[in-house]
Amino acid sequence: MSIAIITGSTGLVGSEAVNFFHDKGFDVIGIDNNLRKLFFGNNGSTSWLKSELLKRNKNFKNYNIDIRNSDGVTKIFKKYSKKISVVIHCAAQPSHDYGKKFPFLDFNVNATGTLNLLELTKKYSPSAPFIFMSTNKVYGDNPNRLNIYEKSTRWELKKSDKNYKGIKENFSIDNATHSFFGVSKTYADLIVQEYGKNIGLKTVCFRGGCITGPNHSGATLHGFLSYLVKACLSQKKYNLIGYKGKQVRDNLHSHDLVNCFWEFYKRPRNGEIYNMGGGRYSNCSIIEALNSATPVIGTNHAAIPEIILNGANGFIVDEQSPKQIADCIIKLNEFNIWKEFARNARNSFLQNYCQEKVFNFFKKIFIE
Repeated sequence: MSIAIITGSTGLVGSEAVNFFHDKGFDVIGIDNNLRKLFFGNNGSTSWLKSELLKRNKNFKNYNIDIRNSDGVTKIFKKYSKKISVVIHCAAQPSHDYGKKFPFLDFNVNATGTLNLLELTKKYSPSAPFIFMSTNKVYGDNPNRLNIYEKSTRWELKKSDKNYKGIKENFSIDNATHSFFGVSKTYADLIVQEYGKNIGLKTVCFRGGCITGPNHSGATLHGFLSYLVKACLSQKKYNLIGYKGKQVRDNLHSHDLVNCFWEFYKRPRNGEIYNMGGGRYSNCSIIEALNSATPVIGTNHAAIPEIILNGANGFIVDEQSPKQIADCIIKLNEFNIWKEFARNARNSFLQNYCQEKVFNFFKKIFIE
């Protein structure tokens, strides 16, 4: 029997890991006490997701234990001991604002909690790879010192810049403002590396950017894309904080991230670090994200009518008719129409343009 210990098992990345490793044949032991509800209120609660995970995965068990509770977590490691094949640590206090308000709680969850898990892995399951969900916030505000310039919807790097395709793992974490959350996660990141390089555990830090996916319980202070879409669909005010809304977020789907966990599990090494993100393939500014949650008015050109289903997920208009364009804008100001179109647009994407559909389309062509 192979056991995967997953902390933060009802969060975005943790729940993705639960499903993924369960489907690979593991018995999955989750550790999650829904601390997100304390951080973000009912909107951030993951109790709904815990129920879904228990229904879906027959060999999944979740312990309602805080990772700061050394005695409680010790009992779990002691119980399963050498049967533990991998430890995936996703539990965290993830909010910059909350970390500043409650620095002791922030540090104890992110730093001390990680140290607890490393010690228990060393004692009870030293051969199990230790996979840590770190963050790109270890770099603090150093990326803001890159040679960026302002465009109409985003801040951008010149193509000639050596960091144009993304910063490397040796990018400096020093002489920067990190936020309290960034500092506690940096400590955790460094101590995970140290247990790999100094103690000899098979450890890795995945420094994620903006991770997103269907299991995100987006709230005001955490879960950028999830909360933005919620705000759009419910007509709630979305507050932009600084940088004119042009700050660019690197977005990565949680399933792609957990696939990387799997690859490390198959070929583990000591004290590895990887920057993880969508890179140039998948990024957007906040303004661009807001626009992407809006139904489209287009013209009858090229492939546009294949994407915009007139009167369903947008409008096709005569570009020579200002009245048509104006009428469509007025219609989309009716919230119920806008909401229906937005949902239809998403359904159309899932049916026709999701990764699996596009892959199978090209696969068929190559086979033929």
